[in-house]
Amino acid sequence: MIKDQALHYADQYAAQEEAQLSKGDGRSSIHYPALFLFLGDKVAPAIGPVLDRCERKWDNAGGVMALYAGSGPVNSQEKDGIKGRIGSGNGVKERVMSMNLPETAGRDLRSVRRGIYREFQEDSRCLAGMNRTLRQLSNAIADYGRLYSSFDVIHLSVITRVDDPLNVLLPEVTLLARAILSQSFKSVQTDLYALINEREQGDNFGYSSSVGLAFLRELDGMQAADYTLSAKLLVTEEGLSIPVSHGPSALFDLVYLLSDKNERGLMSARGMDDNYEIIAHMSLLKNRVRPAADQSSGHGGYNNMTFKSGIRGSTGRQGYASAGFSAVRRPNRQIALAVLAHALQYLSAKLRAGNTRSLKERQALLGLGADALRARAAELLPDEAGLSEMTGLMSHGRPSYSELRALSLREAEELLFGEGGQAYFRSNFAEVSARRTAAVEPAREWAGVLANVEKGNPPITFYQLAEWTSGQAGEGGSVLQALRQHMGGLRSALLAAQEELERLYAESVERQPFQRVPLLDKRTVRNFIQYLFTAVYGKKYEILLLESELALCHRYDAALEQLHAESTAKVRTMAALEEELHSLALASIGRSQETVDQNIMEYYRNVTDEVMKDIETRRGGDIFFSERFMGSLSELLRQGAPAVAARLIEVCRREVLSAPPFALPFEEELLRRANVAAAYENRGIVSKEELFKQLYRSLEEEAAMNVRLFEYTQEHRHEEKYFFGDSASEFLRYAFSVDETTRIYRLGFVHEQRRSGVEKLNLMGGFHLEDLLYYRNGKVYYETYAGNGYSLHGLEEDQLPVMR
Repeated sequence: MIKDQALHYADQYAAQEEAQLSKGDGRSSIHYPALFLFLGDKVAPAIGPVLDRCERKWDNAGGVMALYAGSGPVNSQEKDGIKGRIGSGNGVKERVMSMNLPETAGRDLRSVRRGIYREFQEDSRCLAGMNRTLRQLSNAIADYGRLYSSFDVIHLSVITRVDDPLNVLLPEVTLLARAILSQSFKSVQTDLYALINEREQGDNFGYSSSVGLAFLRELDGMQAADYTLSAKLLVTEEGLSIPVSHGPSALFDLVYLLSDKNERGLMSARGMDDNYEIIAHMSLLKNRVRPAADQSSGHGGYNNMTFKSGIRGSTGRQGYASAGFSAVRRPNRQIALAVLAHALQYLSAKLRAGNTRSLKERQALLGLGADALRARAAELLPDEAGLSEMTGLMSHGRPSYSELRALSLREAEELLFGEGGQAYFRSNFAEVSARRTAAVEPAREWAGVLANVEKGNPPITFYQLAEWTSGQAGEGGSVLQALRQHMGGLRSALLAAQEELERLYAESVERQPFQRVPLLDKRTVRNFIQYLFTAVYGKKYEILLLESELALCHRYDAALEQLHAESTAKVRTMAALEEELHSLALASIGRSQETVDQNIMEYYRNVTDEVMKDIETRRGGDIFFSERFMGSLSELLRQGAPAVAARLIEVCRREVLSAPPFALPFEEELLRRANVAAAYENRGIVSKEELFKQLYRSLEEEAAMNVRLFEYTQEHRHEEKYFFGDSASEFLRYAFSVDETTRIYRLGFVHEQRRSGVEKLNLMGGFHLEDLLYYRNGKVYYETYAGNGYSLHGLEEDQLPVMR
């Protein structure tokens, strides 16, 4: 629960910062409409991430459509499953449509690709359904025309996994989509992104490689300069078929091969995520509205014709392309979690410090001083003056003084009243006192007092209460221990009073100091009775007062134990919450040694403390415990740790993360963070130039090409590199000046009004399929499976290009 709350908050903050809505930073816009066509069951997980990245990067991404072409039938539940992978913002789910292709499940692996191809050719219902879906899609795109500068061109990006059997239909699906879109647009620019997932091959690596190679062999034919395709793909509502033709020319404008293994042979820690970034950034690079700032910066932008020309070899054979992506962004997600952890630690430390009161002050606060307890116990007893009413008790025959004088006081009382005096005292004093004592509820009496002092400055909180109510003598003294010592004194006084009463009862009547009236026996007896109730029952009243005070103390003792249990439970809950938030923050940072991830906890501890102290200075030392902020932490903890986390998240988001120290340009933030530990670790200060060198090197290394080639020489390698960020920023000015006179690649900038980071997209092209290590390694599996009866193609052998 806590983890989900914290991670959701961190993700929300990161998304907000990346959108830069709060800092006035701008996002790019695309010029023409864009459509992503995801072909095959295996590429479904890419839908959400690709569209999500477009949402973050493009100001007018609200009109971007996606088409999922997968095995059917696709029912509503499956559609929801596909759409469930993507966010719900800006109507994204409504902009994802599904198109049914032949079912893949249950087919024989030996002939699955051929079976799909033949079923497509023979089953007109599938083609008719595809026509309907694509026309609906084309109409839906037209609804978003107001979002774009021009509606003359549409950018169609086809995305598939090389090892997905459904890509056997790639030429037909692409040609049909282009034919229907051409009815609404003057031009359809079509690119293909072929994803190679080497991590997931696992036990099926042989078969998976064979299917991947089969597709790549077909792809080589599609990209040949003399490629042609003619098929009856357009279907009218009456079922009439219309032929569509292509060529002779390559089917796709450009083909990008993207693997989860980079050119150095390393598996990406982020899996396919970088490739999803590449697809979104390439789409933006090729279709971006060029603002005036681009022209004024003097840095070249992307030119598709120039790149295509650059990757065409001297033989004229069109090459394939790949890319690498890296980003240096303010680590917003990690920052949010670090701030959350440090904010709780700040509040906890403030509450722990609290108010160190003396033992007498602690006792007085809770009404546990000796005088207060005696006074409270006295309030529980009926008025002592009521003892005088006992003289009105009826005696048994009214004996003479001569009969009484030789008796003890106990014997005299029994002779006079029997059990009557004791019964009267019990009923009118002892039982009344017991009922009143039983009605005392210390916890309820303390509630208002504790609520008030919790709001004090400094406050008295459950941290102090846990210490004060401990059975151990802590710093300043324990009120529970003092109460128990007082109870020990009461027991001793009670024992002494009871012993004194017994001695008094044992004394003879004639030795008692009451007035005797000669010749008036009845008056003398009456004087004795008055003395008896005053002396004996006065002592009993004194004993009852001690007993009541002791009983009252027992109730306070139980209440203190309960208060201790509640307070220590809150202390433990806070400690557990602190530990969990701290662990979450550390886990989000990981063990990276990259500059961008360094010193996050150390730096943001200082920043969080400074921001919270500043808020207190401006708005009062107890502001964080006001209702607008945290309110009563004690009450929140009574509701549970999730309630504390929820309120703290709200405060951090609204009051802390919105403070100026969190709005620094990313270079300045990185520089401060890099040097936060220099003073107390006796380290050298990192200069801005050194930091920029580290960032530049990190961006270049992380943007290694996401495909591995075999002996691909520099001679045939065409490279272009693009930074996305504020071209006027200090770091990008530095990046442009690095090896300015010696670089052999094209360098460009995509200017975005951005303060929170910079991204880099490296493009490379000019290689051919036989240069791919994946192709070379998979070729032996392909030939083995084909030689053992596996039908890996829909086309006949003589229609396929020669294996290279």
